[in-house]
Amino acid sequence: MIKKISLTLIATITLMVNVSASSDGELLLKKNDPAEVKECWEGFNRASFALNQGLDKVIFKPVASVYRTLPTPIKSGVSNSLDNLSNVVTIPNNILQGEFVKAGVNTGRFVINTTVGVLGLIDVATLIGFEEYEKEDYGQTLAVHGVGPGCYLVLPVLGPKTARDTLASTFNFMGGDAWYNITVANDTQYVSEFDYYASRVTAGVDFRAKNYDSIENLQKNSLDFYASVKSVYLQDRQQKILNSNQVIESMDESDWEELDN
Repeated sequence: MIKKISLTLIATITLMVNVSASSDGELLLKKNDPAEVKECWEGFNRASFALNQGLDKVIFKPVASVYRTLPTPIKSGVSNSLDNLSNVVTIPNNILQGEFVKAGVNTGRFVINTTVGVLGLIDVATLIGFEEYEKEDYGQTLAVHGVGPGCYLVLPVLGPKTARDTLASTFNFMGGDAWYNITVANDTQYVSEFDYYASRVTAGVDFRAKNYDSIENLQKNSLDFYASVKSVYLQDRQQKILNSNQVIESMDESDWEELDN
């Protein structure tokens, strides 16, 4: 596991060195402007988007409809637990972005919520005054260090991404996601592959349920639903890279990228 994490860090640092890096906010804004992201594979993307719409209609939308009827404490507990689990990716990316204070705060949040908060079901850290949690991932880290988004891409099941973020997602499987390592990559006594994939599916259902009305309204009012989803997704990624709290077209602030971490 240590070897895999080391390889991930080396790969990330190498990319940082070989890119015209800059932390200037204006440059980050321009590089990640949705209008600057190329549509290189529109035919494939639209076909993949249609497939995902079919899966959503048959699976995710019905399940999300049932999930929405659960008592609020249960839904909050699930969301809190998923957010807490995502810290295992956020913390190393805080460090790679030079956000050492945030890395310390998020480590404290993770320890407190995992123990006192019963595996993250209760967000005790926020209740006792810890700083508000912001998710980070390897795609955001590459962007902060100057890597452009590349082409827009829609993956089957996983949904919208950019070429940069697709590449960055592979870091999770090279040792950058501790949850993946102890469930899938390594045979452990307490958790298994099922726990990892169950958490990913649950994250997808939770995201769909949170954005149920927004997605329905977007689809109903869009002349081109594909183009509308692309616009919302790219705006959302831009704001997350800039660590902005701006709300994008009334969509929930939960991270699209968490679905395939």
